[in-house]
Amino acid sequence: MIARPPRPVRPERYEGDLKVVSLGGGHGLAASLSALRRLTTELTGVVTVADNGGSSGRLRDELGGLPPGDLRMALAALCGDDQWGRTWAGVLQHRFTSEGPLHNHAVGNLLIAAIWDQLGDHVAGLDLVGDLLGAQGRGPADGRRPTRHRGRRPPESRARPADSGPWAGSGRPGRRTGRVGAVVAGRPAGLS
Repeated sequence: MIARPPRPVRPERYEGDLKVVSLGGGHGLAASLSALRRLTTELTGVVTVADNGGSSGRLRDELGGLPPGDLRMALAALCGDDQWGRTWAGVLQHRFTSEGPLHNHAVGNLLIAAIWDQLGDHVAGLDLVGDLLGAQGRGPADGRRPTRHRGRRPPESRARPADSGPWAGSGRPGRRTGRVGAVVAGRPAGLS
């Protein structure tokens, strides 16, 4: 059994400690936060909420609201190096393997979605999860409503017929060939 520390374990604040804000999402932001938390106690990750794949996409489609995946990764990266932090980082990142509807859902995504549902406040929910984890910094979302990347490729840039037309989703541009004409980050909706 792992004993919970009496308070979230945070590094001591030192005179002249840097105040750092890191912007992004996914693996890149998580790697940055993981390194930066070793340098400062004043760390905030501003997490993009445009994820539409896997567990996040399914939760976003079913429950509405923000996709929790990139936020989960940021919070896991902010966990301490002690046993409490390593254990919770592993729990957050754990994915179920099954033949049923929980297949490939991340435990952290489900936890964050449940707390948001209970509290009705995304930022307060993330702060609560951060306190539970003993996170060494904050990972607020960049908006309180979901965002979806959308774009269109000019006809002359389409290398394959399958790449024609508009696309939507954070991973879509890299999966197509040809030049991207425009990218817009906005609220989920069809392209006009």
